[in-house]
Amino acid sequence: MQQIIININKGNIMSNQATQTLDFVARLLLVSVFIFAGIGKITSFSQTQSYMEAFNLPGFLIIPTIAVQLGAAICILVGFSTRNAALVLAAFCVTTAFIFHLDFADRMQQIMFLKNLAIAGGFMVLAQYELLRSK
Repeated sequence: MQQIIININKGNIMSNQATQTLDFVARLLLVSVFIFAGIGKITSFSQTQSYMEAFNLPGFLIIPTIAVQLGAAICILVGFSTRNAALVLAAFCVTTAFIFHLDFADRMQQIMFLKNLAIAGGFMVLAQYELLRSK
């Protein structure tokens, strides 16, 4: 896989401008859910805190949750420490899937569980891409 990516980049299949545009759009699509979710947690702080407590989590965890969602998402969007931020959000997605979406009798929870895992996979690919790009 690494050899293919390097060969494609050397082959100039896309212009530099097209590559940068595609990169930004992909980052924006990946992080948009976390930006909106972080803002939503701020605007409905007590409701979100109660929701977390219903899953036996301490309510104060809402603060680091907001910080992770907004901080890592913004880092990825602007390209600052992207690999680390992507790995943080991948871990966040897997963790929240196993905490909040384990009611597999509910079809929607199954979908949300798989969605979280799929997004985590996207962040892992982004982290790998950043590692290859830095070499």
